[in-house]
Order: sequence, then structure tokens, then C-alpha cells
Amino acid sequence: MKNTIVISPLDSVAVALVPLKKCEEHEGVTLAEDIEKGHKFALKPIKTGEKVIKYGEVIGRATRDIAVGEHVHSHNMATNLEGTLEYSFNKKEISPAESKTAPKVMVYERKNGDIGIRNELWVIPTVGCVNAQARVIVDTFNKKHPELQGVDGVFTYTHPYGCSQIGEDHERTRTILQRMVKHPNAGGVLVLGLGCENNRMDVFKETLGDYNEERTEFLIAQDVEDEIAEGVAALERLYDKAKSDKRVEKDMSCLKVGLKCGGSDGLSGITANPLVGRFSDYMAAIGGTSVLTEVPEMFGAEQLLMDRAKDEQTFGKIVKLVNGFKEYYQKHDQPVYENPSPGNKAGGITTLEDKSLGCTQKSGSREVCDVLFDGDKLTSHGLNLLNGPGNDMVAVTNLASAGCHIVLFTTGRGTPFGGFVPTIKISTNSDLAARKKNWIDFNAGTIVTGDTFEQKLDELIKLVADTASGKLTVNERYNSREIAIFKTGVTL
Repeated sequence: MKNTIVISPLDSVAVALVPLKKCEEHEGVTLAEDIEKGHKFALKPIKTGEKVIKYGEVIGRATRDIAVGEHVHSHNMATNLEGTLEYSFNKKEISPAESKTAPKVMVYERKNGDIGIRNELWVIPTVGCVNAQARVIVDTFNKKHPELQGVDGVFTYTHPYGCSQIGEDHERTRTILQRMVKHPNAGGVLVLGLGCENNRMDVFKETLGDYNEERTEFLIAQDVEDEIAEGVAALERLYDKAKSDKRVEKDMSCLKVGLKCGGSDGLSGITANPLVGRFSDYMAAIGGTSVLTEVPEMFGAEQLLMDRAKDEQTFGKIVKLVNGFKEYYQKHDQPVYENPSPGNKAGGITTLEDKSLGCTQKSGSREVCDVLFDGDKLTSHGLNLLNGPGNDMVAVTNLASAGCHIVLFTTGRGTPFGGFVPTIKISTNSDLAARKKNWIDFNAGTIVTGDTFEQKLDELIKLVADTASGKLTVNERYNSREIAIFKTGVTL
């Protein structure tokens, strides 16, 4: 087992894979101080103002002279990033993906041809005022049916919005909830409203588009005497229809997989994220779909994604995606590069460039086929980019609302979070996987102790296929299921 790694021969720093002690010799240099796991140390003298190189790319500049073997972190380096930028399209030539045989998965085929990997019943409130009623409806139904037949579970997804919102916030709330209503992981949905909210039920239905009327019920609480009894009755009707649904065999290429990281550490860009990048490449090779989001965590690595755009039109959409999010920060008089988080820094990530270059490892190496903005739905196979913040709950909600069946979520610090689709948590290090078995589904940390990326990719492909076919993720077993809706404007 190696104790350190130099990711690129161009790098001026190495990363500790285990805690290192002062005066030890690693990578041909003697350490000037103790180095924590995931943190960096200098391989050569770095002068004040000189670029610091990791992943073969610039991750910031030295703010003072750094000696060989010295700890390189926020006390002696800073970001180089500022403001919006102009970009040029320098298309990278990417060889065609080697075709691969897709394994089979057992999934649900919906009336409109969409594929789902769960057959659940959902209660979706149009407004936060009826959250408690939604929970009571689900609890009452579940008590009546302690053992469900043919249905994977009955859940509600509450939120604080749906009223006192205007403009983009109102439209975004309605769109996200409508996408949930039509998500193929649901075998039936009860939409529960209050009756006086600005997310009105009549407009909600009129703008919903094509949906399965046999599998969708609508209930306005103010219009009935007992909304709990009416809601349970609606779930009974949905249950009677959904419980006869059966899984059918399809190629794994039918899956749409979201890519997300949260609570990252210094090993994220070395183990879990590049592993997920290989999985993204694999999905492209079999004709499947993957989606990368967290736009602020592309800052500093965006040119690498732009150079992989399939054409100039897609390049222009990536520029709009990146600069649009920077302008959102500036509109609110906030620093564009207020990142990484305290937990990221404790784990060894120093600047946003450092974080972004590790984060975008999840995108793999294939071309960017399309870019999705608010309200867009997945249509292109291969790698897609999706507008949205880095916030875990919002990002996973966005991924699922765009059409993802499942999300691969890498983490170095750990989180119990799960979205409204199965959320596979992948640890960057073995310590986390050992300590938090009730959070983590897959350990990528063994890559630094001898396992190869090829071995771990095979294991991850199998886990995703098994999950698509019905194996529960940890977040599902512990009922950690949340949604969050992005808000940008005022509240009335």
C-alpha cells in the first residue's frame, strides 16, 4: 500500500493517503511537518504568487513561500478565480467509446414507455400547509397495509413552498412537483392541495402535460369534510392498480443515472469520483445516460468540460450554464468563489479549483452531449450537464426531476441523506465505510489499498444493476428520503 500519491507528473504537490509524520520521507522529499490524510505537501519550493499544481492543473497560487515537504493548504495558498470569464471552444478529440454489452436489469415499463426502477405510491403536497395531512394519510394507509403486495412502499415528500412565491420560484416549485408526479419510479401519485395556495390545483393540472390519469389522484383539503379519509381512499384506489405491476427485463442502457458528491475530502478526486467517472464512461459505451450537476463546483474546471462539448452549440450552452450561475451570485452581492466548505477544508480540499477538479472527475472522459436548464428533461444519451447548485438536497432533487432513476453520491465525510430516487452513497475512504455502515452503500476507499479501478468498476456496475432491479439502498432501508426546491427570489 502506498502512503502518498502524485496524481499527475506535472503536480507540485503530493497527497497523503494516510496520516504522515514530520521528518518521514515520501515521494523523495522529507516532510517539514505532520500531514493529515487527504492533505497536500509540497514536492518542490513554491514561491509567493506561483501556481500550485494538482491533477496536472492549477488549483490556486501560493500566498507565501512554501518549502519542500511543507503542508500546502489554506494558510499558504488561495484561489486564482474571480468574476465571469470569456471562453473559447477548443474541441478535444475523443475517440469513439468502445461498445460494451449491457447487463440486464428488471424494471417497470410504464404506460407511456418510460422505465421505472421502483413501484412506489407517493403523496405530493402542492403546498407546505398540508404537509402534516400528507404524513397522516401515508401513516394511516401503512397501518392498514403492514405488508404491501406488489408495491415497494408508500411515501410523502413534503416541502415548505407552494404559496407566497412569485416568478421563477413559483414556476420552479410547480415544475419540480409536476416532474415528480410523472416520475416512472412512482406507480401511483396522490397530489394533495389546500385550496387557497398560489400553486392552484386547477393550474397545476392544466400545465401538467401528458400524465397517466389512471395512476394520478387529486385532492383539495378545503373541499372535503375529512381529507385524511379521502386521501386514504385515494391511495387505496391507486394501490389496487399499482399492485399488479410486474418487473420486466431490459438492458441496463435504459437507466438514467445522476452523479453527485457531498461532504468531499482530499481523497474524493483520487478514489470515488474517478471511479464514478469510469462508470459514466461505461454508461456512454452501452448507450445509457449520466448527468452531472453542481455548477458552482465546475468553476475552475469548466474549460475541461467545455473542451469535451460535442459541438459549438453545446459549448455555448455550457458557457451559459457556468456564467449564468456566477451572475446569480453577483446579483445577490455574494462572492462567486465562497467555497469549499469547512468540512471540505478539514478533509484536505483547499480552493474551489481543488474541489472542482476533483468534483468533475465524476464526468469521466466522454463528450458532453447536452446541457439542461430549469424545466428541461433528459433526451440525450451519454453525459449531460444539469443546472443547479451544489447543495446536496437541491441537486439530487433536480437530478431526479430531470428524469434520473438513481443517483450515485460520493462522500468523504459522510451523510445519511437520500433523495426521492434511490441514492447510492459511495465512500472515498475505508474508515468512513467501516464507521458508517448505516450511511454507506459502497466503499471506493480500497482503491488506495490495492484494488484496481477495473475491479471496483465491475463491483459498482453490479450494485447499480442490482439496485435498479429492486435491491434497497441504505437511504431506502432507513427511510431517509427528502426533497428540496431551489429558491432565488422573495417570499411574500
